[in-house]
Amino acid sequence: MDLKAILAHAAAAFPQHLERVRRFVRQPSISATGEGMAEMAALVQRELSDLCGSAELVPTAGWPLVYAHLDQGQPRTLLLYGMYDVQPVAGETWSAPPFGGEIVDLPDVGPSMVSRGVYNSKGPLVGMLSALHSIRAVHGRLPVNVKILVEGEEELASRSLPAFLRARAADLECDGIYSPFYGENRRGTPVLKLGFKGVQFVDLVCRGGAWGGPGTQAIHGGEAAWVANPAWQLVRTLATMVDTGDRPVVAGITDGATGPSPADEALLAALDTRFSPAVVREQQQVRRFKHEDALLRHYLFDAVLNLDGISSGHTGTGTKSMVPHEAYAHLSVRLVPGMTLPRVRAAIERHVATASSGTVEVRFLEGYPPSRADASEPMVGALRGAFTACGVDAEVWPIHGGSAPFSVLGDALGVPMIFGGLGHGGRQHAPDEYATIAGMERLERSIIEFLFRYAALP
Repeated sequence: MDLKAILAHAAAAFPQHLERVRRFVRQPSISATGEGMAEMAALVQRELSDLCGSAELVPTAGWPLVYAHLDQGQPRTLLLYGMYDVQPVAGETWSAPPFGGEIVDLPDVGPSMVSRGVYNSKGPLVGMLSALHSIRAVHGRLPVNVKILVEGEEELASRSLPAFLRARAADLECDGIYSPFYGENRRGTPVLKLGFKGVQFVDLVCRGGAWGGPGTQAIHGGEAAWVANPAWQLVRTLATMVDTGDRPVVAGITDGATGPSPADEALLAALDTRFSPAVVREQQQVRRFKHEDALLRHYLFDAVLNLDGISSGHTGTGTKSMVPHEAYAHLSVRLVPGMTLPRVRAAIERHVATASSGTVEVRFLEGYPPSRADASEPMVGALRGAFTACGVDAEVWPIHGGSAPFSVLGDALGVPMIFGGLGHGGRQHAPDEYATIAGMERLERSIIEFLFRYAALP
């Protein structure tokens, strides 16, 4: 095996790899609306077929999954997981077309591709595929057998994934699961996160009816003198769910939360001198945090009840006095280890029923529990070793503040799962989402290094 030759091939072929990223991000694939989803699934199928010889488009109750298997006669098999769907761009203001794949010289980070999905997560997916192409071009075969699974509903909490995993568990047997991602912060330090918080999406709806409020349509704002407003009723209910620091105060919602383990405390202690709040403020473009101290502990181990959005009545320009007949709030709960979806749902249902006197309806949408990997897991060591070979030392965080269906995958297949890689990007789910060009190239190198280190594990 000539690792130097493989890395040289990846560097020489990077302009073609960059165009592959462009093809992916220029194809819209918004799972919430369906825009471009069929076309994107077909593009993924073609790319996986090109790499593996064939790829299966798997129909589901929602958007299809794409699955491919490349048996290289190796002793280890790795399942590679990715996603092809992205978040909507409606109502956002971008400095470049959101599906243009344009390269922009961004202040403080340099030449970057600006496009929806380039960071989360088409860019990392393509980087992984390109790394595999380079290995095969030079080495003839991969150091591990690979099974590649790309879903189209990650932004919808992977609603069709569990059924597929149950139906195809035998096909998906593997020794471990890896998902690529740009893991470097703005200062170039890679952050290796050992899992994800869980998530439960919830909608609250208040409509006029027997309790009061307009019954079937909005009415003139002057009628508010004697007609109740569903929007105010919803706002009052929401205000009872968190304290002034936005911490959830719904009784029972955090039951079972275990807090940091001794191993987690050791990781936190190791991060004391390395973690930089200024880097996070800069990257997230916020001026201050809502906590004064123990920021990383809050980020990693606080359960969160977030108000993702609220809508009712007139929200356009100009004046329009009205009493709306309905109001909606979209919430998400981030679960820390030990919390369970049934307990979270039961707690919210009880609380809202009491706080609103039955006037607010609760609708539970998708969700999945938290996931964790152990810092001593050999796969983690292989990825850290890949970073070291690339000249950087990773910070290891016990968990990620966001959510991904790693618990769904890992529990179904009974194997460890990790994610990450080199490279930098930002502004996911927001205007001007980006990934740096230099970081895209570093991601490919880190994946190549990881695959050979994983294959060499005893």
